[in-house]
Amino acid sequence: MLEKPSDTLQTGTHRNFLLERVVHGRPAAEVIVQEAEKLGKSRIFITTSGSLSADDALPREIGRALGEKFVGLYSGITAHTPRQCVIEGAAAARAAQADLLVAVGGGSVIDGTKAMLLCLWHDLKDPKEMDAHRGEMSQDPSVWPANAASRIRMLAVPTMFSAAEFTWFAGVSEPAHHVKEPFAHPLLVPQVVVLDPVATLATPIPLLLATGMKAVDHAVERLCGLDPPPLADAAASSALKLLYTSLPQLGGPNDNLKMRMDCQFGMWLSIFGAGSGSPAGASHAIGHVIGGYGVPHGHTTGICLPSVLRWNYDANAARQAHTGRVIGVTGDKLADAVRAFATKLGVPTRLRDAGIKRDQLDDIALKSLHDGPMKTNPKPVTCTAQVMEILEMAW
Repeated sequence: MLEKPSDTLQTGTHRNFLLERVVHGRPAAEVIVQEAEKLGKSRIFITTSGSLSADDALPREIGRALGEKFVGLYSGITAHTPRQCVIEGAAAARAAQADLLVAVGGGSVIDGTKAMLLCLWHDLKDPKEMDAHRGEMSQDPSVWPANAASRIRMLAVPTMFSAAEFTWFAGVSEPAHHVKEPFAHPLLVPQVVVLDPVATLATPIPLLLATGMKAVDHAVERLCGLDPPPLADAAASSALKLLYTSLPQLGGPNDNLKMRMDCQFGMWLSIFGAGSGSPAGASHAIGHVIGGYGVPHGHTTGICLPSVLRWNYDANAARQAHTGRVIGVTGDKLADAVRAFATKLGVPTRLRDAGIKRDQLDDIALKSLHDGPMKTNPKPVTCTAQVMEILEMAW
């Protein structure tokens, strides 16, 4: 007699985000022109950072390729996506009467452009008006606004490896309060992502390696979850192999476009499990919070992940052993291996080395406890004292 399904089968749901296409291995400017044409868009507005705003930089190259369809560029998005940047960028796109946004840059630029979409949809013109839109919206189309399908969308050309372009949420900081907050909607995910390894050439190697370390975090936390779905497990395993092999080569004699494309594929695979409901954990939660204190997004992993792995070990030793086998280490050595890898890439591994002061730890612990991924950590975290244990290990 067959057992009841609930006794034997893994249950779950895989969500296909509203990302229509990922185009890889082709020149970004060429692809953006073609995709804008496919989508019937005629007023294209580009967003980027100050470091990519020069006349010979990729955003300008894309603008020239678009010709008369290029209606403006906002290059004021800075690290951790402050609200003021979002409001200013949205105002510039609104004034240009844009019908499509194209983000060219790293995670802060891409998250900032997602948040700009919210501001354009709801005509938000002051940072305080964003308060009403914090949090996560259901993926169920029945609860979306009636005009959701007609809203302005975005395309993305990532120049780093944070994987922000593959998610439907954005992290936006409120510098005055040392906090980074989530904004989410299913239509925030780009319609098209362009993975052109040439787009990474203008990014300084230390910054590329740091954001690659963040992709390692995406993969490792999902691999170390207690019961990851097979699709998420396979994607994260492949991601970790690619990233561990390719990232250390960047900036060295073996650096080439194929190696950078492998890093892009690793980054893409590292976040793929999010669609299968494979969650992140305490490393992401604490990383979100210390980002609000100015720690660069890519540096948070080297600081948080090794200590989180050690703290979690008694709850997920088998999963850590599984993850360790992917990179050729035993399970109880995974935390050491991750810290050594971060050091090899030149990424900080201690809170004090990233400018965090000891008297800030209590506030960081409290904010981290209430950050979303803390609720899905493999070992339950129920009080600030437990978070402090992790922070002390990372200090």
